Amino acid sequence: MSDSVTEFNAYREKMNEKILGSDNLVLKRLFNLDTNTYQEGALPVKTKEMLGLVASMVLRCDDCIRYHLGKCKECGLSTAEIFEVFAIANIVGGTIVIPHTRRAVEYWEELEKIR
Repeated sequence: MSDSVTEFNAYREKMNEKILGSDNLVLKRLFNLDTNTYQEGALPVKTKEMLGLVASMVLRCDDCIRYHLGKCKECGLSTAEIFEVFAIANIVGGTIVIPHTRRAVEYWEELEKIR
């Protein structure tokens, strides 16, 4: 696995354990709500992850972008589909999203090496 992908996943897992280990009811409920939101429902998981990726790009959260790129990879999105998602995010968010798109392309390329 790519170093950047491995490092991101390890850090995220470690810090999520610390956050959830605080036993804060509100944070636990928030994490649970997030998990349940992306489950299969009227919309398929693939669509929900693409929506999450667009929202993350527009909100300019690189950690969220990486997370949703990983989930999109797990859902089997192609590079062509990912670039259409990037296009939507840039239309909605404007040119301020371009730097995040650059980093997203770089991370997607790392994910593609994993296969």
